[in-house]
Amino acid sequence: MVSHDVVNDYKLDNGLQVLLKPVHTAPVVSNWVWYRVGGRNEQIGKTGISHWVEHMMFKGTPNFPKGRIMLEINRNGGVLNGFTSQDYTAYFETLPADRLDLGLRIESDRMANSLFDPDEVTSERTVIISEREGHENNPAWALNEEVKATAFHVHPYGHMVIGWKDDLHNITRDDLYNHYKMYYGPHNAVLVIVGDIDVDRVRDRIEELFGSIPAGPPPPSVTLREPTQQSERRVLMRKPGQTGYFQAVYHACEASHSDVFTLLMLESVFSGASFGGSSTHRSARLYRALVETEIGVDASASYHPSIDPGTFNFDGTVRHGHTLAEFEAALDSEIERVKEELVSPAELEKVIKQTRAQLAYSMERVSNQARWMGWLEMLGDWRRFDNLVDNLAAVTAEDIRQAARKYLRSSNRTVGWFEPA
Repeated sequence: MVSHDVVNDYKLDNGLQVLLKPVHTAPVVSNWVWYRVGGRNEQIGKTGISHWVEHMMFKGTPNFPKGRIMLEINRNGGVLNGFTSQDYTAYFETLPADRLDLGLRIESDRMANSLFDPDEVTSERTVIISEREGHENNPAWALNEEVKATAFHVHPYGHMVIGWKDDLHNITRDDLYNHYKMYYGPHNAVLVIVGDIDVDRVRDRIEELFGSIPAGPPPPSVTLREPTQQSERRVLMRKPGQTGYFQAVYHACEASHSDVFTLLMLESVFSGASFGGSSTHRSARLYRALVETEIGVDASASYHPSIDPGTFNFDGTVRHGHTLAEFEAALDSEIERVKEELVSPAELEKVIKQTRAQLAYSMERVSNQARWMGWLEMLGDWRRFDNLVDNLAAVTAEDIRQAARKYLRSSNRTVGWFEPA
């Protein structure tokens, strides 16, 4: 997937980790900065602060006043974005190869000099609260928030990345700026560049632009562990709506655990491989059991590896004329089938073929290669997934059955129903 011999992996004196991968197939380069901060690093009372800081880092520096970053990238034929998750925050620019310097100047500047203007903080508070209120009007999102908060009693994964509304009203400019100085420096960041680059020249330029940025204080480690769930938990939401929504989350392992590959294969057995392709294939089990039978409009399983133990999820929308109880019963029978019967060699082979095809297709783009490298480094080590397909292909039918028995127990799950009132 990502070949070792062409990746330059090194650190600057201030702690910034750099991953450089030359790819000369097209005159394009993708430049990413990943920060090891997200929802899992937030305290009660300050939920949503990382997502808010991500927004503020688009709001200007002395060198790039508000609006200038977007203008310059557009003017130079590039695209950019940023996003915050439970485990990390990332920014990227994908540009013509001869414009890489613009992306590097933007990222080094906002790492060192973001302004956090008080008026911008005030206006962004309104933007983020209205974004949250928009989500609240989406039944599937509202159900997910309640289910996650019920599944996690201790760990910050129980909070949505956008944060609770009261916290968004109370977070101050100083809170945001202190969070920025603690987490968004070279000591807590990984710079990933993939594309048509001259490695020596890029290394020199990185040293010029990033080398003098001082490291911040070491961020506090996240030590909270979610206690083992002892019994099934259930959430019933009744609100105005047209449709029933179902969700079930089972506690699962962290990304560094050896079961991670088995759980990815288990997801693929239920929904089809989803490595950059369609999330639910028509030949997959949940589609056949719930959509073809017209019990559900859609149904999927998902497992997203995370730094700390996360969840294995099932989601679906109930078709008009059917009930949530019918949907749950049909889903449960598919879960029981995986626990009892071994998956056939033909089905395992099909899933691996899907995975190989999707990875090969998605890896043609330098932006996806950079995204994968950065994401895997956030989860532990970009090299560990070097042999991702081989690791998945090594998973046996018995491994899948044992993982289903280990994790997909009713005492380990939180079930959510959204019943339209």
